[in-house]
Amino acid sequence: MSHYDLIVIGSGPAGRSAAIQAGKLKRRVLVIDRKDRLGGVSVHTGTIPSKTLRETVLNLSGWRERSFYGRSYRVKDDIEAQDLKMRLHKTLDYEVDVLEHQFNRNHVETLLGMAKFLDPNTVEVATEAGETTTLTADKFLISTGTKTYRPDTVPFNGTTIVDSDEFLELARIPRSLIVVGAGVIGVEYATMFSALDVRVTLIEPRDSFLDFIDRTIIQEFTHQTRENGVDLRLGSAINSIEDAGEHVEVTLANGRHIRSEMLLFAAGRMGATAKLNTAAAGLETDHRGRIEVDRKTYQTNVPHIYAAGDVIGHPSLASTSLQQGRIAACHALDTPTLPESAWFPYGIYSVPEISTCGMSEEEAQERGIPYEVGIARFRETSRGHIMGLEHGMLKMLFSLKTRRVLGVQIVGEGATELIHIAQAVLNLKGTVDYFVQNTFNYPTLAEAYKIAGLDAFNRMPIPEEYKVKRDAKKKKK
Repeated sequence: MSHYDLIVIGSGPAGRSAAIQAGKLKRRVLVIDRKDRLGGVSVHTGTIPSKTLRETVLNLSGWRERSFYGRSYRVKDDIEAQDLKMRLHKTLDYEVDVLEHQFNRNHVETLLGMAKFLDPNTVEVATEAGETTTLTADKFLISTGTKTYRPDTVPFNGTTIVDSDEFLELARIPRSLIVVGAGVIGVEYATMFSALDVRVTLIEPRDSFLDFIDRTIIQEFTHQTRENGVDLRLGSAINSIEDAGEHVEVTLANGRHIRSEMLLFAAGRMGATAKLNTAAAGLETDHRGRIEVDRKTYQTNVPHIYAAGDVIGHPSLASTSLQQGRIAACHALDTPTLPESAWFPYGIYSVPEISTCGMSEEEAQERGIPYEVGIARFRETSRGHIMGLEHGMLKMLFSLKTRRVLGVQIVGEGATELIHIAQAVLNLKGTVDYFVQNTFNYPTLAEAYKIAGLDAFNRMPIPEEYKVKRDAKKKKK
């Protein structure tokens, strides 16, 4: 029986960063993964594939150039599924190769197989070859991520009715597509395939979607999405989904019928913990298979067992999972480290992109914080004209009391890159004055920060130190 300082179950972003951190601390660490290749959901079916697919779609379709050359402009006239997959597989191979190299360089051992707890300090791993290995460790990190939610009421068939994992293996690009679920995954794929001129219907049973995003940004995004051809059906509960052979038939609760060549079910994910036998380790999971942890240390209720990444729930981002894994490993191995920063960026890689950091306007209102808003449109920037951007906006909130930045929301081209300026200012407790005083490269989309900053600055009370002091005697004359 082999013994380790740390056993990591799952090789996604959280498991990856934890294992490398442990390796750098010269501890004996093992990563167990149930897939035949390392990388987890992030590399194989989640973050990397969907973002690679998005970039391929925008490049091959000529989407970014259509404002100059017309809606009929294409880089490649007949885009097929194989065109999308070629770049996808090349990127995934590169990601796995980099990960394997990082593990080898940091002396991280790996084992491919299905792990389950036998007791709080022992796991059994069953490999595809039919062998079983029993391992022990001082500390454990569970970073198994999530799996797709597949309700029994949906007749999945792997070809015309699929989940988000199966969707990446599509044999052909459909002429019409129904996406069920207007969460992050559903919105990303719906808008992505709309850019390929696929007729997309996005169905969401609730009356709103992406509720954690500022409503002004969602209104702007909704307008652009509908203008781009997505039929957005909010407040539309589904009665039935029928596999009709050559097409899929969806019946809504209001009696309407929608027909398409393919249906993507993207309404929720579950923590991938069902086969871990968590009860043997003294762990409990919620109704969605997620594990509760201390959000500062990522310890579970069993002190020597940690959990990080999507398996612990919100925010379920690859970026935050990388941070969580590193912090968990440091705490588990009694090594002091810097804590996570207070503010992190949230990115949605839809068409157009959305990215936020800090409070939304609704949150500021709920907290009763007096604030001012600054807004900039990308079309107001010279770079926006050069790029042919007709849409896109940046919105900033500032405290009227302290003048500090409360939150920034962006929708449009490059939103997920631009947001890091806001994140830095938020974490450094910067104020509106920074954006007025600072010089931004010209022409860039980052100039939108200056425009939005001035927009708010000009409507905010003038600080005493900036007020013009007039001589009292001159006033009397």
